Amino acid sequence: MENTMIFDSDEFKDSLIEEVLKNVVVALEEKGYNPIDQIVGYLISGDPGYISNHKGARKQIMQFDRNQVLETIVRNYIEK
Repeated sequence: MENTMIFDSDEFKDSLIEEVLKNVVVALEEKGYNPIDQIVGYLISGDPGYISNHKGARKQIMQFDRNQVLETIVRNYIEK
């Protein structure tokens, strides 16, 4: 009998968000933008125009609710 693996959906979601944020940062830097300013602008305003379409960055970050992204960022900050 095989062992059943249990996954924490919050940890999985956080991992996905972290990976997307890394991709978005790279894309923004490649286009010459300050990624912190752009991501904060997007998270505060909800305006996707803050995130470049380069490398699909806008589409990637918009797959998550902005609150989910903020929760992941804050959780990672507090835990580290």
